[in-house]
Amino acid sequence: MLDGMPHRDVVSATAAIGALTRRGRHRDALAMFSRVLAGGVAPNEFTFGTVLRSATALRSPRVGAQLHACAAKLGLCSIVYVGTALLDHYAKMGAMREAQGALEDTSEPNVVSYTALIAGLLKNGMFGDADRLFRRMPERNLVSWNAMIGGCSQAGMSEEAVNLFLEMCREGVTPNQSTFPCVFTSVANEGALGVGKSVHASAIKFLGDLDVYVGNSLVSFYARCGSLEDSVLAFKKMKQKNVVSWNALICGYAQNGRGEEALNAYKEMRATGLKPDNVTLLGLMFGCNHAGLVDEGYALFKTAEMEQPGILKPEHYACVVDLLSRAKRFYDAKNFLEELPFEPGIGFWKALIGGCQIHWNRELAESIAKRIHALDPKDTSSYILLSNVYSAAGSWQSVSMIRREIKEKGLKRITGCSWIEVQDKVHVFFNGDCRHQQSDEIYSMLEAFPGKMIEINMNTQLCDQDKSSKKVRRPLVRVCLSPSSMLIPSGPHS
Repeated sequence: MLDGMPHRDVVSATAAIGALTRRGRHRDALAMFSRVLAGGVAPNEFTFGTVLRSATALRSPRVGAQLHACAAKLGLCSIVYVGTALLDHYAKMGAMREAQGALEDTSEPNVVSYTALIAGLLKNGMFGDADRLFRRMPERNLVSWNAMIGGCSQAGMSEEAVNLFLEMCREGVTPNQSTFPCVFTSVANEGALGVGKSVHASAIKFLGDLDVYVGNSLVSFYARCGSLEDSVLAFKKMKQKNVVSWNALICGYAQNGRGEEALNAYKEMRATGLKPDNVTLLGLMFGCNHAGLVDEGYALFKTAEMEQPGILKPEHYACVVDLLSRAKRFYDAKNFLEELPFEPGIGFWKALIGGCQIHWNRELAESIAKRIHALDPKDTSSYILLSNVYSAAGSWQSVSMIRREIKEKGLKRITGCSWIEVQDKVHVFFNGDCRHQQSDEIYSMLEAFPGKMIEINMNTQLCDQDKSSKKVRRPLVRVCLSPSSMLIPSGPHS
């Protein structure tokens, strides 16, 4: 119809380009723009705002730069509609310097312009720049607050995300359905159950009925904080449930060591007519793994292999290795590894060596460790796992040798920690930690603590105190904990 028009103008041309863009025909939209330009029709700001979306969808910085040059030639870059489209394109391409330049070239940038740039800065890890821009925005709306909260949450800056949410509420901005999933994910990452309950109350106050996305994040939050009863209650109160809802419940049961309940939830899910996806299967296998349900977990994997092979990921195969090795079925685990349809990575061998640690299989652990070191000589965790195997077997000379090797090679390891929430504040502790302000009271209590779970070794160790340069003697406290093997995805949209 456009080609048949006797007099094409910019309005009809822009409408045709927009129709192609909305249909996902981005190459055709760019070709149409070129034809219109060659036909002597001068594009306006709306034409550029439309066609730039196609350049972004095609992930083409070169086309975006050409469109930018064309807009500059026509004197349109200062118009807010074009400037915002340009900076959004550059931000999504990761070209943050060009995106900031596009904002500076815009004569009167609005809240949409600033929010697009903030989202790009957060996506590219430039949190300081994003926060400074957010603070000097002439106007902030709910979308800009959500962009900051969501960006911090996705980047693992959980405390910052929660603080932003509280600040937003104090400024009188009413959160919406898009705000709360990010906030619940952040408080779950912090393990702050008390704060999360307050956020839950805010969600009911501001939203009334919670949609499926908020409900999913709520189920996941309570499960990850160990409040399984509240997680199940939140699930039951949901008016709408999808696969993600059931995944949140199943993974919650699995994370809390309730394998039987996870299997029962799976049966209920199938009864509703919903099909499992890769997250469902991973959660079920994880639950079976830690509940000792070896046959059930292996049967689930074989069923998926026959009925839904498309949902199987490397994580599922690694979970089978972990499942068999934990059950002391090392022969079956090795055969399974040899028959994999792909080359197993380091994670698979770590799963097997984890089972060796549980069952004190020193010889197999040593052979696996050599294989891991050949694949990645700088992998610290394999040295730690082998050291744990020697420690469990009482081979302290070998433990010292491994630790010396770690030190000589200059390898660094992430120190394990524990945390506990007291009066809405999370306290983090490392092994032999003396830096907490109440460390004297804590160690005094531990020395007097009865029970079999805690062994106080009165052989002392040197600890540094941050408050002074003095060296003090503290009892070495060893807490018996069950080893963990692998993580499963969590969160409202997993």
